[in-house]
Amino acid sequence: MTKPVNYFHLHMISDATGETLLAAGRAAAAQYVHARAIEHVYPLIRTEKQIKKVLEGIDAEPGIVLYTIVDKRLAAMIDESCATIGVPCVSVLEPVLSVFQSYLGAPAGRRVGAQHVLNAEYFRRIDALNFTMEHDDGQLPLDIEEADVILIGISRTSKTPTSIYLANRGIKTANVPIVPGVPIADVIIHAERPLIVGLIASAERISQVRQHRILGATPGFDTDHYLDRANIIEELSYARQICHRYNWPMIDVSRRSIEETAAAVLALRSQGREPHR
Repeated sequence: MTKPVNYFHLHMISDATGETLLAAGRAAAAQYVHARAIEHVYPLIRTEKQIKKVLEGIDAEPGIVLYTIVDKRLAAMIDESCATIGVPCVSVLEPVLSVFQSYLGAPAGRRVGAQHVLNAEYFRRIDALNFTMEHDDGQLPLDIEEADVILIGISRTSKTPTSIYLANRGIKTANVPIVPGVPIADVIIHAERPLIVGLIASAERISQVRQHRILGATPGFDTDHYLDRANIIEELSYARQICHRYNWPMIDVSRRSIEETAAAVLALRSQGREPHR
């Protein structure tokens, strides 16, 4: 009998692009074949205000916390808050820096993003990450023409982690939720520059992921409606109708990793697939 897959939240906080952290987190998670991480990636976190917002997200959806924050004051905020929330928290770089310091006999300079060469490619990725974070979950749609890719889909179709993965490769990515009965904004329908892709999944997959989403749900949240298979099937049907109406390609993420979904998006982009005018 096949053992069911368990899902858990994996929060990764970085003061740079987050690539180092993503590699470490995914390498560790890959060792657990019956557990799958729901990734929450927070790049370019460098202020106390940003840290507080991230910690609110962790409190809402508790899980493992990994971070690469070289500022000791901000790192201490994460450690203390995670201890209060009651979730495990690990500074990925600190043990490595301690070994280097012991061997070299000198403390690390603690420069944010020191591993990156400041070339045009680096700044393009930073620009893409800033754009993507500002356009998460349907935010700031008025400048949507600046996007390279727009991902649309119902709740829990991996829109945000896929967007951040693409942004780490310099692709400005916005993501927009699809909600039955709520029309897609005209600025998105008439967008000419971005590739618009619908993300879908099986009702079973979405139901499983949503089970974990409700752990941090706010009071009054209608969990029965959110988890009901019939409602999920209706949402998926509505999403497919929208994509068919505007000739937007769809990707089924049910059995795809974030990397595989991003690769499929990039393949569509390289084929010059354009939205219906």
